[in-house]
Amino acid sequence: MERKGSAKWSGDLKTGQGQVSTESGAIKNLPYGFNTRFEDEPGTNPEELVGAAHASCYAMAMSLGLGEKDLEAEEINATAKVTLAEKDGGFAVTTVHLDVTAKIPGISEEDFQEVAEATKKNCPISKLLTAEITLDAKLV
Repeated sequence: MERKGSAKWSGDLKTGQGQVSTESGAIKNLPYGFNTRFEDEPGTNPEELVGAAHASCYAMAMSLGLGEKDLEAEEINATAKVTLAEKDGGFAVTTVHLDVTAKIPGISEEDFQEVAEATKKNCPISKLLTAEITLDAKLV
């Protein structure tokens, strides 16, 4: 399976503008730029998109782990906070923190934490990232 994302950029770093799209069309020509990445202007940025990808991947992967225990979640809510920081004279994504809450009938706290940690390790986007990944998982 292969999926594509694309980006177009025009101009210099600080005043230039870009557009990002996905092959499916779910995101189409969404604006991004220095001001949406390093300031609080409307639009998106690569770190936000990575966070959305990681959170959505995590939630799906957790449902797989639960299914292996014959359990099904009523709801899994995942948020991935991606930190971009100066490192080695440039910038790098240094950490990703996952916040997860889930409503899963019939699961013990111990089994939930086991599935949550295994998901953090085995989610395909987690495997892609070299940044430190931390997790707070709460069963509700």
